[in-house]
Amino acid sequence: MDYQNLLAMRDFIKGLWDKAPLLGIVLGSGLSYLQDYVTVETILEYRDIPGHPVCTNKNHRGRYLFGRIGGMPCVVMDGRLHYFEGYSPEECTLPERLLGLLGIKTLLLTNAVGGISFAPGEVMIVEDHIACFVPSPLRGKNEEELGPRFPDMSDVYDPVLAKKIEARAEKEAIPARRGVFLQFPGPQFETRAEIRMAKTLGADAVGMSTAIEALASRHMGIRNVALSLITNYACGMKEGKITDEEVIETAKKSEKTMRRIFEIAIEEIGNDR
Repeated sequence: MDYQNLLAMRDFIKGLWDKAPLLGIVLGSGLSYLQDYVTVETILEYRDIPGHPVCTNKNHRGRYLFGRIGGMPCVVMDGRLHYFEGYSPEECTLPERLLGLLGIKTLLLTNAVGGISFAPGEVMIVEDHIACFVPSPLRGKNEEELGPRFPDMSDVYDPVLAKKIEARAEKEAIPARRGVFLQFPGPQFETRAEIRMAKTLGADAVGMSTAIEALASRHMGIRNVALSLITNYACGMKEGKITDEEVIETAKKSEKTMRRIFEIAIEEIGNDR
């Protein structure tokens, strides 16, 4: 990760939108409708930022939305970068690094995942993750300006916020509870044996993003909140094939649930800033 290049990208963005955001949001596959909550002031495509990687996944737009949400200045990533696209973990987490340099204090990550302990339509509030199947974005030369060489990861996801979101969801009878997320590299969906292994390791849901983003964010001292919409049963948990179309369709069908848990998360982040 070239720190000077990151600073150049940050300064390019500041030349177009000079506010200091408090909140960063990452929109997962099929969840672009969550951008409706943002009062957008400026839109910037990834491809228009010199040196910035672009999205190759058809379900991810690849742009930043700058504005306000819940009264907070924010930056929304409408589309993320994935390891399976051929990018390195450092490149995948470049947007989160940029958000950190712009000044965010909290990162709200969303994704669409396969459920092991959860059923399609439910939401998992990530309380921890397993990321050892993907190279760490912290490998290589450490830029001290971004964070320490050996950062503590005992609270990658803010435990206080996770508990508050879960408590409110339970009170409103929203199908959402805390669990452990495991990131696989993709792009193929996992095998039955891999899911049995993930279950043995303690994973409640699996996906192809998020964990390395949270690692890079936490390395910079940013607090993380992650909401995983379960869009399919993980391989072998139920009979049948898994398709990308199923993921997107379930994300649409679960819009009401995801919107409400997102609203709760925004409210709790605002109350705790």
